Amino acid sequence: MNRRDFMFSSLASVGSLSLLSAVDKVYAAELERRVNEIEKVSPEAAATDEDFWGWVRESYTVSPNVINLNNGGVSPQPKVVQDAHTRFLQYCNEAPSYYMWRILDQGREGLRQKLANLCGVTADEICINRNATEGLNTVIFGLNLKAGDEVVLSKYDYPNMMNAWKQREKRDGIKLVWIEIPQPMEDEKAIVDLYAKAITSKTKIVHITHMINWTGNLVPSKAIADMAHKKGCEVIVDAAHSFAQLDFKLEDTGADYLATSLHKWLCAPFGSGLLYIKKEKIKNVWALLSAPQPDSDDIRKFENLGTRNMAGEMAIGAAIDFHNVIGTKRKEARLRYLKNYWAEKAIKLPNARLYTSLKPEFSCAIANIGIGSWKATDIEAHLYSKQKIHTVSIIYEKLDGIRVTPNVYTNLYDLDLLVKGLTEVANTKPPLGE
Repeated sequence: MNRRDFMFSSLASVGSLSLLSAVDKVYAAELERRVNEIEKVSPEAAATDEDFWGWVRESYTVSPNVINLNNGGVSPQPKVVQDAHTRFLQYCNEAPSYYMWRILDQGREGLRQKLANLCGVTADEICINRNATEGLNTVIFGLNLKAGDEVVLSKYDYPNMMNAWKQREKRDGIKLVWIEIPQPMEDEKAIVDLYAKAITSKTKIVHITHMINWTGNLVPSKAIADMAHKKGCEVIVDAAHSFAQLDFKLEDTGADYLATSLHKWLCAPFGSGLLYIKKEKIKNVWALLSAPQPDSDDIRKFENLGTRNMAGEMAIGAAIDFHNVIGTKRKEARLRYLKNYWAEKAIKLPNARLYTSLKPEFSCAIANIGIGSWKATDIEAHLYSKQKIHTVSIIYEKLDGIRVTPNVYTNLYDLDLLVKGLTEVANTKPPLGE
């Protein structure tokens, strides 16, 4: 397919394999064949099929020199998504202002519908932006709050969101009410009660992180939201880590407002995200950036970014196709299986501390582990030095461990090396402090 034909067919594509076929017909056909085979078994059985997931691994350009177990920060894109991005970028460079603003820009509505289908909402409730921080900051700074209004949030929310709320506190005199959720906490009612006890007659907003980035623990968002709504509060949900990792629709979170980063678990191009706002609430949020009608009820008022990465934005469609063909239920089952595979071994090591629940309703891919008197930074350095395993150290609040985050391309050999490295740590004295 020549480049121009690819572009126009891609902009019109809405089916689960349409854009992948436009990028690479042979690959798309093989992917479909393999998925048709794996669909004969349950997601739980499929999670242990190393032949299938080995083929999925080959769909990525995995480094042979580094074992990447920090997919929670940002995930790599399958090669077919990289190829789509490259082709769109080449079109843009033929005549940038023409192809970007008169051609590719017209594809946003098709992409918006594709995302809406994935989210289980209407297209006029979805805004395409750059990441969860941008989406959630849009809501945090755009809501009409006044001095004395209260916001309930957690000490384990994401730093960018906590800082946004602190800025509103300093600027507008709102009151922030902080709760602390023990890591892990495996009692839904107890978690809901923590939020409920913090709500007063002055509470306007409850801010929930669906999956805590520090540890991977899941928070019962819907139960908290239902409680908060009964008390007259609105609910903001940070779904940066749960979206495309777990099998759910946005309504399952109870959110009035929700944002996520598509470059995490959807494996879309870097710097892509979405913001969801219930249709009837859009008019209540001021546009963060300049818009002709900043107080309108059109979700598009939040997309006035100026010149943007059109090529990367359009390639989100290929990431959606890849995700849909793999299947969310299968993906979630595989990710949980990988987490349990290493964590169930590592927790038996001397002085190991797992900050993440192993119960399926409270976690999935991400887990955080500490060992004895070792500092997380030293564990991270040891794993990279000895096994070339890339993780991230978390020293925050009551946490002192490394966060381990596999993805669908991670194989069991990688995780065996991780357990080997953690075993060495557990049986060795920590480095002397400075």
